[in-house]
Amino acid sequence: MRHLKPVEILDEIAASGIAKTSGSFRKLLILGIMAGAYIAFAGAGANMAAFGLLGDAETFGLGKLVSGAVFTGGLIMVVLAGAELFTGNTLITVSVMQKKTSISKMHRNWVIVYIANFIGSVIVSALVFYSGGLNAGNGYLGAMTLQIAANKVNMPFVNCILSGILCNWLVCLAVWISTGASGTCSKIAGIFFPILLFVVAGYEHSVANMYFISAGIFAKTNELFVALNGAADLSNLTWLGMFTNNLLPVTIGNIIGGVVFVAMGYMLALKER
Repeated sequence: MRHLKPVEILDEIAASGIAKTSGSFRKLLILGIMAGAYIAFAGAGANMAAFGLLGDAETFGLGKLVSGAVFTGGLIMVVLAGAELFTGNTLITVSVMQKKTSISKMHRNWVIVYIANFIGSVIVSALVFYSGGLNAGNGYLGAMTLQIAANKVNMPFVNCILSGILCNWLVCLAVWISTGASGTCSKIAGIFFPILLFVVAGYEHSVANMYFISAGIFAKTNELFVALNGAADLSNLTWLGMFTNNLLPVTIGNIIGGVVFVAMGYMLALKER
């Protein structure tokens, strides 16, 4: 089977948007929780694989590469197993622009899926923490989890928006490429490299951060993790700080990245005049 042409991918994305905006509340909620969990599993695995490398400037780049390679499994599971991920669903904009669904239906999908993604992410982060999953490396995984979360909630607001734009530009490109791929291996390859790039480059993904920051909030309650970390500013590492300092601006950026740079970009380039 051949890879679809860009204009054919556009049609597939539009058809997918119709189906997504027609889904029942129950379907979107369950599949959204699954997607949040899949991304959280990827985040947990990425941290476990790379925490020993990320703490040293000489191996930091290698750590990001390892982390990125592991994290790609999250979107691979979302796409191949079938789940609802907020960031990828910004491509529903294609269906709206083609007048095949409404803005209100798109917003309904976004709200339900976003909340469901958060629920799935926090379920996994809680299970990882309370199962002792952050105790690896004599607690240094927990300390690194704290550092990652603290860095995210202490980023400047504008930086979060801009990094969110870059991230979801690549995430939606991964979804775009995988939509045009004809087989499982091709879809995996299409997802792997854009996701690897965004993780290695350090861009901000709202759903991934639902895991990374909530895991940090749980880790903050462990005295050993806090002591081993030592230097991180944990004052903003709260449930409120998670939303106001990171998720809000990153989500804004993710929407811009997916809507403007992928959905609108390809619509304007490929639509018939």
